[in-house]
Amino acid sequence: MEKGDIKLRKVIVHILDSTVGMPVLSDTLLEYGSDFEDFLRGHIFKLMATDDKKTCEFHKNDSRVYQQLVTLTEAGQKDEAFVETSQQLALYLYEIMNKNIEIPQADFVEILFEAEGETYLALLKMDYKTSYTHQTQSDAFGNANQIIKFRAILPTETQKLSEAAVICLSDFSIYMIEKKYEVNGQKTNYFSKLFLHCSGALSAKTQLSIVTRAIDTVQKKYYGDSEQFEVQMEAKQVIHQQLEETGAVDVPFVLDQVFKEKEEFKQEVNEQLEKYHMDTDVQIEPQAESTAQKFAKQYLATDTGVEIKIPMEQYQNGEHIEFITNPDGTISILIKNVGRITSK
Repeated sequence: MEKGDIKLRKVIVHILDSTVGMPVLSDTLLEYGSDFEDFLRGHIFKLMATDDKKTCEFHKNDSRVYQQLVTLTEAGQKDEAFVETSQQLALYLYEIMNKNIEIPQADFVEILFEAEGETYLALLKMDYKTSYTHQTQSDAFGNANQIIKFRAILPTETQKLSEAAVICLSDFSIYMIEKKYEVNGQKTNYFSKLFLHCSGALSAKTQLSIVTRAIDTVQKKYYGDSEQFEVQMEAKQVIHQQLEETGAVDVPFVLDQVFKEKEEFKQEVNEQLEKYHMDTDVQIEPQAESTAQKFAKQYLATDTGVEIKIPMEQYQNGEHIEFITNPDGTISILIKNVGRITSK
């Protein structure tokens, strides 16, 4: 889904601020201009493009949100039905927020939009940010400009929302991002578990993090200090090459390349993946360019305080970087064939 494909059809905003004592629900659709439309499209696109998003399914028998959306779809998504449905969803979310003070107050923006021949509902919880603005007070002696702290500032287009969902109204599949907050004394993904009542696979970013962390843990267990940096670099190189060539990370292939014939090492990694309910034969397909860029450079730090950043291409071809293990066990790093050096 490209940003230009997103066509807004209906927008409504509800104020969910527990300090007011009750939600302030809108009875009419929001009239918006091109600037605010672009602001909303930007947040929808950011959600759909991020590797933090999860793909989920409703627990249909338990989800009040799902039941409301079925009613909306059966009503033909008319204005009156959309307003009523949006109010019910906002009330339900406010009930959860009001019982759990750690959940931030927010404006709740609900958007019916179309993209690529499908109709979607976006639920954007825009947590308030605290910032400063100016205020002018006038009296008989003139104007007095002051700086005041203002709490109910919405996130900018470039800022990431903590909780949001895009729901396809043809099959009710869910794309969502969320953050844990304290509920009954425990950190909980309240947006999926208590509000939407849905579950699904881990995000691509989380899966990739789990795989790299599991590989790193096994390498630290079986390799000495002098060997660890090199095997860790090899693992990162394999993942980088996979992303460059296929755009995905085939986990069994990566483990075969990293651990070669060491089946017991691969088994330990797979056992760690199973603890996170991850399939051991999973293919991870990140979409965001920033995810792949994390593997495009090697960062090394020595115990002498020297830090080095090595582009992966330079590490792979071996023409410019050489690691030498000295007889006393120390390691020398040789940077070769340098035509020019600049200071930054």
